[in-house]
Amino acid sequence: MSFEAWAAFAAASAILLIIPGPTILLVVSYALGQGWRTALPMAVGVALGDFTAMTLSMLGIGALLAASATVFTILKWIGAAYLIYLGIKLFRAGGALKAEPRTDAASAARMMAHAWLVTALNPKSITFFVAFLPQFLSHEADFLTQMMVFEATFLALAFANVFGYALVASRARNLVKNPRAVRIFNRAGGSLLVGAGVATVALRPAS
Repeated sequence: MSFEAWAAFAAASAILLIIPGPTILLVVSYALGQGWRTALPMAVGVALGDFTAMTLSMLGIGALLAASATVFTILKWIGAAYLIYLGIKLFRAGGALKAEPRTDAASAARMMAHAWLVTALNPKSITFFVAFLPQFLSHEADFLTQMMVFEATFLALAFANVFGYALVASRARNLVKNPRAVRIFNRAGGSLLVGAGVATVALRPAS
């Protein structure tokens, strides 16, 4: 695995993680209703959920990599197209961030478990990883090593992203609810995501 492949993966992952999906909306809801104390348990729960979904996906990808190089290459192109699709969808999302404050009393363990369930048991998570990860894998490098490096990178970024979202939502609630700020954020993220999709086509790891 080359440094360029890892750097491209890290950059694309960082962009993807900031997109407000079901997990982020859950994090923001808890933070709006219960403040900064939600940041750590939610970040841990999401990281565990991503670890579960990503490990299951990587095991399936490993089997595919060993079985058919042609199908694996096709999956890489589908993944690049998927990134571009997500970018366009985010760009057109507008300024809505539908996250209502959760005021129900919840322990740290309950919040962590809730975040894990929403992240790990969402079928879209596994589908996403299956489409996303193959673009950065190399046939020549050891698969287990690549799996460990990519998972560690993604989980560190996921933890930091959720922790940041929770702190921002608890401290700057008006910003999170400001349609203009959300619209600018979505358009910038969508543009970067389209760029990431194009870049992954150009920056193919050796296979």
